[in-house]
Amino acid sequence: MVKGMFVANPMEDPLRFQKPVSPCILVIFGAHGDLTRRKLIPALYRLAYERRLPTGFSVVGISRTALSDQQFRDKMRESVQEFLENSPFEMDLWNEFERGLFYMAGDVNDAGIYKRLGETIAAVDSQRQTDGSVLFYLSTQPSQYSQIAAGLGQAGLNRAPEGHANAWRRLIVEKPFGHDLSSARQLSQELRHYFDEREIYRIDHYLGKETVQNILAFRFGNVIFEPIWNRRYINHVQITAAESIGVEGRGAYYQEAGALRDMIQNHMLQVLATMAMEPPAAYEPDAVRDERAKLLRALKVMKPDDVLTHAVAGQYGPAQVGGNQLPGFRQEHGVKPDAQTDTYAAVTLFVENWRWAGVPFYIRTGKRLPKRTTDIAIQFNSAPLAMFQSDGDAGDSPATWPNLLVLRIQPEEGISLRFSSKHPGAGMKLRPVTMDFNYGTSFGARSPSAY
Repeated sequence: MVKGMFVANPMEDPLRFQKPVSPCILVIFGAHGDLTRRKLIPALYRLAYERRLPTGFSVVGISRTALSDQQFRDKMRESVQEFLENSPFEMDLWNEFERGLFYMAGDVNDAGIYKRLGETIAAVDSQRQTDGSVLFYLSTQPSQYSQIAAGLGQAGLNRAPEGHANAWRRLIVEKPFGHDLSSARQLSQELRHYFDEREIYRIDHYLGKETVQNILAFRFGNVIFEPIWNRRYINHVQITAAESIGVEGRGAYYQEAGALRDMIQNHMLQVLATMAMEPPAAYEPDAVRDERAKLLRALKVMKPDDVLTHAVAGQYGPAQVGGNQLPGFRQEHGVKPDAQTDTYAAVTLFVENWRWAGVPFYIRTGKRLPKRTTDIAIQFNSAPLAMFQSDGDAGDSPATWPNLLVLRIQPEEGISLRFSSKHPGAGMKLRPVTMDFNYGTSFGARSPSAY
């Protein structure tokens, strides 16, 4: 019996009462790229392992590299074996999974590719019985999004064929979504020319991380923190996304993006919005989205003079780490030797509403930093009076140890709370202690990847 595809005893299957997912074809543009190899296919295999993929689910990969179906399947198997997180690799399950993997070589600049894609979709639909539903995933350079959407629309692939009453067509685009406000609006307009707004999915995978989702549960599922979740009790908030690696072969892309566009204006603002938004009327997609959007609209927009005092940019250079000589950003493949791109960015933001007025939000992110960590540190105001002595080993004054709530997003997902406690022994001396919650310890398994 293949685990993940069949269930020995349906009465013991916790998923048996869930609404079945309709079969479909996932078309991945840029299927030979890093995102597909590291994230998408391993995530799909994980879904198969958890019995969450419908029968007949299929993938059609498109890229310029010439590969046969079997060569594509072999490469994807190697990727799953290398990058799969928190799930075992089972060859029997993979053999079943790879039957739904197909590949076609082509250039998105060639109008003929979309006609051939239509023929491939029809053939896979007939073979795998996917009912005509197709999800197009654009894992390509952002500059190609509009062109691909137009190619799909002009070939009629943006609409389900006749005879498939319940079939749908959807489009997923990765960030960055434009490079500024005007280009983002233009891209939205171009995509909506061929797809309805409800058919377009702008993906920010940070919102799929367990700890980011858990912010909502932590805030609105527990009564003890929400009354102090405001300017009267919180001194400041720090949101950090630090990476120890460099651009890792993505120099050409990163040279166009930089840390500010790559991380802050999407991932980190979404985290900020989730942490600081007002309670939604219901836990529903539109209600949560509206509250996040309301919070983002309340952010104070910097004036040119503010940038000098509320923002800083940096770029990593050559360094020797652990006996290894590492290249600087300008020495990375695909990067111009005089590139001014930021690989480190930090900004101070303010939310102009009644809950957060005057509370600074310190946002920072960067490549090639001392360690990999992503977290939200919420520091509360210090006690108004230092009544007690401190433990000499822990600091000068308990007033320097304000309560600190840290939501750890990666690598070890969890939550910690720092508070002051009496040190054992005579007298009343205080020192900071921490209460920790760890996903792996509490639930017996690490959470799946965001994808």
